[in-house]
Amino acid sequence: MILFDATHTSHTAAQTGIQRVCRSLFAELKKSGDVTAICHDPYQHAWRPLNSAELGQLEYAGPPSNSRKSLWSQRQRLAGHGRRLLRMRARTPTGTGLICPEFFSAKVGGHLPEILAAVEGPRIAIFYDAIPLQFPELTPAATVGRFPGYLRELLQFDGVAAISETSAQILRDYWKWLGVANPPPVIAVPLAIDPRPALPPETVVSTPPRILSVGTLEGRKNHRALVEACDVLWQEGWPFELQLIGLARPDTAAPALVKIKSLQEAGRPLLYRGVGTNAEILAAYAQCAFTVYPSLIEGFGLPVLESVGFGKPCVCSARGALGESSREGGCVALEVVDAGTLATAIRRLLQHPEEIARLAAAARARRLKTWAEYATELLAWTNTLPRRS
Repeated sequence: MILFDATHTSHTAAQTGIQRVCRSLFAELKKSGDVTAICHDPYQHAWRPLNSAELGQLEYAGPPSNSRKSLWSQRQRLAGHGRRLLRMRARTPTGTGLICPEFFSAKVGGHLPEILAAVEGPRIAIFYDAIPLQFPELTPAATVGRFPGYLRELLQFDGVAAISETSAQILRDYWKWLGVANPPPVIAVPLAIDPRPALPPETVVSTPPRILSVGTLEGRKNHRALVEACDVLWQEGWPFELQLIGLARPDTAAPALVKIKSLQEAGRPLLYRGVGTNAEILAAYAQCAFTVYPSLIEGFGLPVLESVGFGKPCVCSARGALGESSREGGCVALEVVDAGTLATAIRRLLQHPEEIARLAAAARARRLKTWAEYATELLAWTNTLPRRS
């Protein structure tokens, strides 16, 4: 029986990248019936299997929340406190393997030895990125402070599956820089994307053309450069709309949010209402001419492949993990992602609709990994790992 740590995802309705990975991977593992989702209950001070409500949250497919926070209901808190006060200590779940697919908190990290000791076979973690180390100025301070401890805690696992070769190499280099003598093996297992309803062959694209950008609004996602680029083009007289969809993180995206508000007040055709439902996102992809993902750095870049999966070209960075996602076609990959370069790329596509059509054909021709294939690849590697002491 594989244990699957879903401490955070089982207590949030957020649909950010990590939550989507957790939910999609668990859904695939559940098909085999050989998986048990667990959490560390901070009120009971114990690891335990998810209850039915928590399992429902892990399998949540409804509208995304406007918050990433983990929320424990009053009932869950009281129940945990009650079990602890009555000395009803939960027996730590046991299993033949362990997958930790989340960026776990310091509290969870401090209790890892308990669950690691209860597992007979390979114990692995999924590693997303080292952005808090690379761009601390664009990352919430609490995450920056937590990150070195998290990277050290990963050393307790039998293996670490990074979501891109870029992320894998950064982790290897970091441990080498620390002087770690015998780190666990780190490999790249690139992510899959969720299956999407097929868009109609003759999708009705909005007029004037609409440019779409899907993703959390935060500092490193570089939305300010995107809206500044679009403002330049609007001043030049180019007729198009810009639609943004995603959770806003005011702690690092305040400059972008201020610019967005000022452009909307000035009457620019800029559409932004926060997060979107699955239906709204599907409709946005159907109506857009192409997408722009202006992020400076990613561990993988799911929105790039989702755009490609919809047959819509994507303008994005050519560097790091985004370069890995974009290199097989359907994308305009930029060496530098600033307002001027974005404006040039967008202007060219607006000026040459035949280029959009060529890129769209290349996007539709790409074969993208499914979650079933991702789960198979991950487990096949996991099963080769010896259990470290």
